Amino acid sequence: MWIQPEEVLLAGALWVSERANPFFILQRRRGHGRGGGLSGLLVGTLDVVLDSSARVAPYRILLQTSDSQIYWNIACGSSRKQITELWDWLESNLLQTISIFDSDEDVTTFVKGKICGLIAEEKRLQPGEEPEDCGKFREAELKMRRLFRMPEEEKLVNYYSCSYWKGRVPRQGWLYLSVNHLCFYSFLLGKEVTLVEQWTEVTQLEKNATLVFPESVRVSTRHEEHFFSMFLNINDTFKLMEQLANIAMRQLLDNEAFSADRSLPKACKTLKNVSALKRDLDARAKNERYRTMFRLTQDERLDGHTDCTLWTPFAKMHVVGQLFISNNYVCFNSREEELCQLIIPLREVSIVEKADSSSVLPCPVSISTKNKMTFLFANLKDRDFLVQRISDFLQRTPDSCWGDTNPLSLIGSSAPAESASRGRHYHAGLPTASRALLQLYQQDAAEDLGPRAMKEKMKEEAWNIHFSEFGRGVCMYRTSRTRELILNGIPESLRGELWLLFSGAQNEMASHPGYYGDLVEQAMGLCSLATEEIERDLHRSMPEHRAFQNETGIAALRRVLTAYAHRNPGIGYCQAMNIVTSVLLLFCTEEEAFWLLVALCERMLPDYYNTRVVGALVDQGVFEDLTRAFLPLLYEHMQDLGVISTISLSWFLTLFLSVMPFDSAVLLVDCFFYEGIKVIFQVALAVLHDNMDALLSCRDEGEAMTILGRYLDNVVNKQTVAPPIPHLHALLTSGDDPPPEIDVFDLIKSSYEKFGSLRSDVIEQMRFKQRLKVIQSLEDTAKRSVVRAMMTESAFSIEELEELYCLFKAQHVTSCYWGSSSSAAERHDPSLPYLEQYRIDPVQFTQLFTALAPWLCGGHTPSLSARLFRILDQNQDGLVNFKEFITGLSGMYHGDMTDKLKLLFKLHLPPALCPEEAESALEATHFFTDDTTQGEEGKDGGGDSEEKKEEKVKDYRYYLRMWAKEKEPKRETIKDLPRMNQEQFIELCKTLYNMFSEEPQEQQLYHSIATVASLLLRIGEVGKKFNNGCKKTDSSQAPPPVQAPPPTQAPPTAPAEQEEGGEGASGESQVCRALADAQLEPDEEARDDLSVSSYSVVSSGSLQCEDIADDTVLIGGGEQRRGSVLDADWSITFEQVLASLLTEPPLVDYFEKKRDIQAKMAACKAQRVVERQISSASDHELTQHSV
Repeated sequence: MWIQPEEVLLAGALWVSERANPFFILQRRRGHGRGGGLSGLLVGTLDVVLDSSARVAPYRILLQTSDSQIYWNIACGSSRKQITELWDWLESNLLQTISIFDSDEDVTTFVKGKICGLIAEEKRLQPGEEPEDCGKFREAELKMRRLFRMPEEEKLVNYYSCSYWKGRVPRQGWLYLSVNHLCFYSFLLGKEVTLVEQWTEVTQLEKNATLVFPESVRVSTRHEEHFFSMFLNINDTFKLMEQLANIAMRQLLDNEAFSADRSLPKACKTLKNVSALKRDLDARAKNERYRTMFRLTQDERLDGHTDCTLWTPFAKMHVVGQLFISNNYVCFNSREEELCQLIIPLREVSIVEKADSSSVLPCPVSISTKNKMTFLFANLKDRDFLVQRISDFLQRTPDSCWGDTNPLSLIGSSAPAESASRGRHYHAGLPTASRALLQLYQQDAAEDLGPRAMKEKMKEEAWNIHFSEFGRGVCMYRTSRTRELILNGIPESLRGELWLLFSGAQNEMASHPGYYGDLVEQAMGLCSLATEEIERDLHRSMPEHRAFQNETGIAALRRVLTAYAHRNPGIGYCQAMNIVTSVLLLFCTEEEAFWLLVALCERMLPDYYNTRVVGALVDQGVFEDLTRAFLPLLYEHMQDLGVISTISLSWFLTLFLSVMPFDSAVLLVDCFFYEGIKVIFQVALAVLHDNMDALLSCRDEGEAMTILGRYLDNVVNKQTVAPPIPHLHALLTSGDDPPPEIDVFDLIKSSYEKFGSLRSDVIEQMRFKQRLKVIQSLEDTAKRSVVRAMMTESAFSIEELEELYCLFKAQHVTSCYWGSSSSAAERHDPSLPYLEQYRIDPVQFTQLFTALAPWLCGGHTPSLSARLFRILDQNQDGLVNFKEFITGLSGMYHGDMTDKLKLLFKLHLPPALCPEEAESALEATHFFTDDTTQGEEGKDGGGDSEEKKEEKVKDYRYYLRMWAKEKEPKRETIKDLPRMNQEQFIELCKTLYNMFSEEPQEQQLYHSIATVASLLLRIGEVGKKFNNGCKKTDSSQAPPPVQAPPPTQAPPTAPAEQEEGGEGASGESQVCRALADAQLEPDEEARDDLSVSSYSVVSSGSLQCEDIADDTVLIGGGEQRRGSVLDADWSITFEQVLASLLTEPPLVDYFEKKRDIQAKMAACKAQRVVERQISSASDHELTQHSV
């Protein structure tokens, strides 16, 4: 075992060196083993006589360096085998690594650190650890949060001692694997290394061994690669990494993974230094393997397994294997592959009892089923506990009316009576409720006595013999003989029953009686995108088969597809589902076809039929890897042509049903339901192999596609009984000289002979590798699509948009797994258009705004961010998508001065201001607009309008024109902006004062703002006088708005000379005189609170921003502002604000200055500090109240 490094001064005393290399020496204690001599006897005697605590192990390993006389004892062993294992580990893992170090001191430090890390990990993993050590995992979790600044929501799964390769030098440290991150920390020789990577950013994960990196794990992201090596148990570490990366990929695909993450136990529950999360993930992996092995439903949980033997009556022998027990099943799998497999549903069990034990049958257990089958298990270690466990599960199993002997006959048993079911869309009276479509169309046909029919009868007889010998139904013994019968073809009369059996769909159907009928009733009549697509594809589903040339077949297909779309809205409907389902309906009843479709979409072909056909793309990548492994020459040529990715997608999505004659392809479906996807890969490789010479001579993609298409068109089934169904593609492409026919049985046999070495577990491993690539590739596609869409709507460059998209997406994804509620995860919908897939709430928006926006206002920033969010959130759902986010950001960075000021102006008007702030603003707005709108309504109201209304109702073109106008983008002008009241103006000044704290010309900007604020206050006073004057002369009319001086105006001595039109001459002269009076000689009205505040602003131009914000009346300090009554008559327009700001060059320079977002993005990206996300509604309310 490894020991804490200890100094050894005399390496040769009492020890004999047996092995050595430049860095390590393996020594044996004298007196141990042969050839010790007198000195050996003496040393041995001393070791025995001395106290036991002083005794030493007979073997040890020393660390040595050429420049030092001191040795370090790093390992000891009680046997040669034990010490040799440690020596081999050092040579394979450490020797190559430390040879690259320049100094011996570095070698010693590195090796000592590595050994200490191994010892710590061994202690943590020991099952008999002392109770006081149970807190070590908790300590590691706290250390991870401290080192990487993770919130409490981040759950540590496990941590490992390892080396991280940074350049050519390895850094010894600790690898922390949490649910959402991979983290590494090392502090060695004064150098600190910190690494944090999100699992959602991992593009490749593989274990390899090279000369430079001995047995290492490579973690690749989009931008870099990381190598970790020297693990105590690299296989366990790599498996855990795979699981966590897989969870992250599921998170990018759908919402279920986020909810699965929340279902994990809390990380604080530790036992023997292994986290509850690690145990839970291990249990998940075992459950997944168990369900895949026996084709069980997704909710099945493995309770335990044990070694045993099973008595097989057909072979008259005991088969060694493992017994598995879960909440609904008892299963057995032989140790030797395909020797025997058994599935016993507990709903079928009648008796479980302990049989008499003997020398031949030690500790046997007998399980009897309702259809009179008895299974005898022996050599069970803990028989009593096992029987009690099965009994407990049996008590929880509800009695079922579904018999196992003939489940097909009970389809309509739970359906209502004929008279009561007439109004239902699906009931027992429908022909397809009790019979398959083929049976319906062959019932009147004359009995065929030809050779093919006799061959079919022989197949049926072979299966009947097999049933009598191995059993029938779910509890049948599944052996190599079963596979042989399937490869010879399943007879049509048994095809539906055996498909249900081998796919596991029969178990699901038996446990959900009546489910399909209820689903049909709920789904029929509903209209959705899925139902529209289904209706469009119904008549394209096997149109050449007469079963789908009438309403009976079409209606059955509609019900099955619609019911499944209703059951699983995440998938809904995908093209190719109609082809597969139509074939299922030919051999099965409606309900059976539905459950087979469930098994296909949710278990046997995972993720195949979602909106992005991810599963098919993954298997396409696996097929490319298999082609490279088995047919390397052809692979290189096909890659140049780009053919593999084109052909394989349709092969996998439809299980060859769309590219091969029906009678031939259905045999592949037989094999698929028994063997799984492995068969489809084998046959695909066999097709390429048979056409290798022709494909190698192809010069383009079209030629290769033609060769493969014609080959598959001519794969025939010479044993079929039914009249041949014409294959449309074959009819169109056969030509004058059709190629020779290929027997489908020969093709299947050839695929097993040449490529039968494929294993399902290897395919699953390859699928994982490809899943990372495919999902990250889809994410990159989404990013490119979003960037292309936004190129025309923003002035950011492509690179900037890509960086911003990554930051926006990271903010969203982080909130999904750290949010205090599940709202973030629920709103993640990959089926939405790319621009709307990722959306953020106000809290996340504030964080991005603070990091990226050019207008930062210190403590006022959250308030400004909340207002911008309310402007961008046009549909008022509390979320902002990427397009809306970029629109706001682009206005601040790339708009001209008018655009920037317009945005700033709108930030201080409703709806940007929250209701509390906007209260007085609304009153002022009503003051200016109420009378006008009432007048307009009065003009419109009358008999005329009603006649027009009738005309509009009759003329549908009117609505089309109105709809077209609504769709046209409305260009907002500065005249469309409403007036700003006094409180809103105070908020605007407050924002402006807070914006300049880090600017070089800070003092000049403050002085300019003070001047502009004073000027605008006076303009507002003049406007108030003008409005009051108008009201005195004509109280029935609303005052026209005061127009601002144009931007070309010079110093504000005569601001109204160039005022724009829109008012009468008398109004112009009144404004001119009032403005001149207000600026040259303030009257008594100007000396109210607000006038005083304007003078205090002018005099405080040199104050710091914080002082102004707290003390000045203009900014709205608490007591003074609450104590004063705001003037509802006071208001200004945007034109006046713009014209006033143009008089101050520092302000003009500030708003016209081009801002660079690159530095902001780099800082945001480099900042690995992760902040806790808050997404609860109460937090949103608090934020709004604090604005």
